[in-house]
Amino acid sequence: MSFFERLDLLLGTSAASALADARVAVFGVGGVGGWCAESLVRSGVRRIAIVDSDVVRPSNVNRQVMATAHTVGQAKVHAMRDRLLSINPNAEISAFERVYDGESSDSFELGGYDYVIDAIDSVRDKAHLINHVTRLDRPVLFSSMGAACKTDPFRIRKSEFWKVCGDGLARALRMRFRKSGEFPAKKFTCVWSDEVVPNKGRAVEPDEENPFRKVRVNGTVAHVTAAFGFALAGLVVNDVCASRGNP
Repeated sequence: MSFFERLDLLLGTSAASALADARVAVFGVGGVGGWCAESLVRSGVRRIAIVDSDVVRPSNVNRQVMATAHTVGQAKVHAMRDRLLSINPNAEISAFERVYDGESSDSFELGGYDYVIDAIDSVRDKAHLINHVTRLDRPVLFSSMGAACKTDPFRIRKSEFWKVCGDGLARALRMRFRKSGEFPAKKFTCVWSDEVVPNKGRAVEPDEENPFRKVRVNGTVAHVTAAFGFALAGLVVNDVCASRGNP
């Protein structure tokens, strides 16, 4: 039996073939991006680049797909690549253990991809990726807004970026765009939640030995971050199917 027999039955062989040929770059493979990458591979996408500079930490285990007691201390992209190849050994997984930012952006040659998934937390780097990708003829950009502090997966939705409301990450991006005077060159779709909840987190002291430690740590649950990731993967799959004239 083919790994993707059920996929072919639902989507058709033409769409399944297009998924196998699609090139997708996932920026950030934490609580959202990791689940997105897994869903893409299980949906027949073979050519995926994953980008993240962090390592697996004990605090990641509650919500990140590659994070287990056995992978703590490993680079996230390497642990994620091993997991994806265990699902489909024929996949072509490129793992980039580095930060995406203004200095490194050109090295990723994003014009060669069909889709870019933005699951970056940093507002500065997220804004740069959005502006960069929307100025290219291709790829198509799908972006995740904030999944932290949310508990209800049934409040997750999709909208064009400027129609997202009540989301702190979207608000911070808009402020940055307005302050810099640099705006996305075209519209793009976001996955976000309209759930309004108290900000449940805690401030932490700076830690010079851990440059990835955030100034504030927010509470997060797997059933929301995974739902965000699956929704992003669904946008890719459905877009490929639409381009092939399938449902």
